[in-house]
Amino acid sequence: MNLNMDSVESLVAQIQGLSGNLSDINHLHNLLKQSEELLHSESTSVVSSLAELDPSIHSLGYLYFLKAILSGPVSKEEANGILVSVARFINSCVVEQIHLAPEKFIFICRWFKDQVILLEAPIRGVAPMLTAVRKLQVSSEQLTALHPDFLLLCVLAKCYKTGVSILEDDIFEVDQPRDFFLYCYYGGMICVGQKQFGKALELLHNVVTAPMSTLSAIAVESYKKYILVSLIRLGQFSVSFPKYTSSVAQRNLKTTSQPYLELANSYGTGKISELETFVQTNMEKFESDNNLGLVKQVVSSMYKRNIQRLTQTYLTLSLQDIANTVQLSSSKEAEMHVLQMIEDGEIYATINQKDGMVRFLEDPEQYKTCAMIEHIDSSMKRIMLLSKKLTSLDELMSCDPMYLAKVGRERQRYDFDDLDSVPQRFNI
Repeated sequence: MNLNMDSVESLVAQIQGLSGNLSDINHLHNLLKQSEELLHSESTSVVSSLAELDPSIHSLGYLYFLKAILSGPVSKEEANGILVSVARFINSCVVEQIHLAPEKFIFICRWFKDQVILLEAPIRGVAPMLTAVRKLQVSSEQLTALHPDFLLLCVLAKCYKTGVSILEDDIFEVDQPRDFFLYCYYGGMICVGQKQFGKALELLHNVVTAPMSTLSAIAVESYKKYILVSLIRLGQFSVSFPKYTSSVAQRNLKTTSQPYLELANSYGTGKISELETFVQTNMEKFESDNNLGLVKQVVSSMYKRNIQRLTQTYLTLSLQDIANTVQLSSSKEAEMHVLQMIEDGEIYATINQKDGMVRFLEDPEQYKTCAMIEHIDSSMKRIMLLSKKLTSLDELMSCDPMYLAKVGRERQRYDFDDLDSVPQRFNI
């Protein structure tokens, strides 16, 4: 068969006839690759011919047609119609067909993301982009190029719960470092929106400590949020980096985040008035970084942290004494803080409304309920699976030619006649 098509109409006929089985699809794929120049030169015919293709059957052909359309100029009026077509395609396309041309699928999905942001309607893109991520993934352990785009839409649309659903996957396969950085950065923002500060801290920590040859803006912004989330979650921040942090990050991150490090120092004093004064002085800086809301949560967390300290010293305390000690304006405000902390499980206490006294209690958890046993059991199973995965990755790395070559070069630096005196840095 002659693979050179001379018109869009004849190509449409081939797509309709060759989308039935795998062998035909592979043949069609070759045909489409050789017809890309035709598709780009006949954009008007391509647009009108799109209606003759069913995205749920002719997914590969539909994908090539969309790519050709979106590679050229698209007017605002045309964009609205194409937006609907792209959403329909994402929802109905056949996974096996789009996996033959993943780079084109990523291209049209990113165009879709950019378009809904341009229209200031990011929520329109959340559901289709989640579908796109799942269809592009080979397994749930793979980080795709669309993960960051989906999470960005969730951040802009404030659909934090939807974003969290994809962050529950354990990621082991990453193609591009930038995708990983953005995934962790946007994921951290989503977890902050859901008040899941522990998970947010983990994701931001991944960016700060990840290997990097040059300092990126993503790493800088992540470090700023990492400081703030550490204060909210842990009540403290350590300026020391883990040993596995890149030298680039260790040398430069602190100098780019001085106001945040000074905020952490002020927080460490436990003096709310000094902290509030510092925040007021540097408000423009925090606001320009889009971190003012998070900074205000840091200030609020100091009240909670100071109340928690009181539980370590007193068994009972009046609401007025709590207000005076932690510098709240009234006993009523102290009561609101205590009640919220009790509801969030941050302290265990009872309030006597008659005399305004707070009685601090021990943690009532006995770790013997059915729910707790199930939680412990599921955690143990997850840790065991993770251990197996790490063992498998270690074995895979030990057989990697590039790794072995690097280790061989490193070993040549040592005197092999005196191996007993050398620490065992390499274990293959």
